[in-house]
Amino acid sequence: MKKSIFNYTLDKLGLFLEENGFKKYSAKQIFNWLYVKNVLDFEQMTNLSKDLKVFLSNNFIINHLNMLVSEESHDGTIKLLFMLDDKRTIETVLMSQKYGQSVCVTTQVGCKMACKFCASGLIKTERNLEIHEMVLQILTINNILREKYKDDPDNPRSRVSHIVVMGIGEPFDNFDNVWDFVNIVNNDHSFNIGARHITISTCGVVPKIIEFANLNSQVNLAISLHAPNNEIRNKLMPINKAYPIEKLFEAVKYYINKTNRRITFEYILIEDINDSEENARELAKLIKGINGYVNLIPYNEVEENPFKRSTKISQFFSVLRKLNVNAILRKEFGNDINAACGQLRAKREGIIKNEI
Repeated sequence: MKKSIFNYTLDKLGLFLEENGFKKYSAKQIFNWLYVKNVLDFEQMTNLSKDLKVFLSNNFIINHLNMLVSEESHDGTIKLLFMLDDKRTIETVLMSQKYGQSVCVTTQVGCKMACKFCASGLIKTERNLEIHEMVLQILTINNILREKYKDDPDNPRSRVSHIVVMGIGEPFDNFDNVWDFVNIVNNDHSFNIGARHITISTCGVVPKIIEFANLNSQVNLAISLHAPNNEIRNKLMPINKAYPIEKLFEAVKYYINKTNRRITFEYILIEDINDSEENARELAKLIKGINGYVNLIPYNEVEENPFKRSTKISQFFSVLRKLNVNAILRKEFGNDINAACGQLRAKREGIIKNEI
């Protein structure tokens, strides 16, 4: 059975070619055609030999994602719903930032972490995404941007510059595929997206945080924390019962000591759950002395969940700043187009109301 060419890192493709009697360096040429020149037909790759083109056609497919829905916000955010080959659906979001074009990538169909506040948690995990299904999210959005800026092709905004692996699913639950995906998009012969422009978010899979730390890469790590103590976190995030805050922060400290990299703590503010001044003081105490910062996030409400957006965001932020915590308020994107993670897919499948 033919495999997607987008499943292969440069090293794995080069090794496969070499094992079959072709030159290893041809993998660089193929990468350049696919990811730089956007040529999606082996026959049009003019510097490849005829035998190699036949071999590639016999062993690989150049596939694509089927776009079901594209919604664009008043702020320029674009949210896409894709159908995969097995008819399952995933979401991808393009956010136009001051510093460039950032894409939020999905890594699983559904999410088994079942965080109580999250629309993704309404959808059971069906499977991990394959490498090509993540790579194609970037390729597709690059094509959208290329068309948008076709009259100014050298504009830096005509291509994806940053990636946040924070879409549907727990990235570290699909660790190997996610890491191959990162290797592909980061490669000089591919999209060449710098490692420091890539962030992977986890809700706290402690063994994988250790494994990620041992890779000693420049890729950023974000922790979905959302609570300053075990009592609140247990109610919001079932994973905390397996890896409570004490174990999580042991892993966080290991990561920082191993990589000397700063870490991001994501904290969604939910009314009367985790947004009191006392909670802010607890959070400040929890992260004291850690090389990191807090990313405060307004909650995107989902009707099927009981939680409400905090009305005390400014007060919470002020307490953190007074306690010398490095904190920012995340800019909201796409709040008029089903902004909550997993919401567009859940609405289409009738899991939450207002089906598309």
